[in-house]
Amino acid sequence: MLEIPHLYHLAVAAEWDPASTADYTTSTLGRSLAEEGFIHLSLARQVEGVARAFYADHDVVLLEVDPAKVTARVEFEQAPDMDDAFPHLYGPIPRAAIVAATPVPRDSGGALDFAGLLPDPI
Repeated sequence: MLEIPHLYHLAVAAEWDPASTADYTTSTLGRSLAEEGFIHLSLARQVEGVARAFYADHDVVLLEVDPAKVTARVEFEQAPDMDDAFPHLYGPIPRAAIVAATPVPRDSGGALDFAGLLPDPI
């Protein structure tokens, strides 16, 4: 059986409530799980590209998700105009599945800086 590594989701810092115990239901910028039909996730190697493409102007929190603790299905689906499949979660992220929530700092040039926040690529 193929083991799925931890998955990641970028949450807008102003919308992330670390004290909440409710399931997480934001899919992507300005869209909920109910609106999108799934929650956008990334593998570690995909996070920085997603951040550059969609979150460069936002302060974000990197959510690390343990796929063994999610209750909905995860499907890897091809992204339009990309040569990569991204994980999509067809349900909420249970709070128990979020094993880390780390604010992403900015480097001296103002870009989101993921140094030391993601595992080294295999």
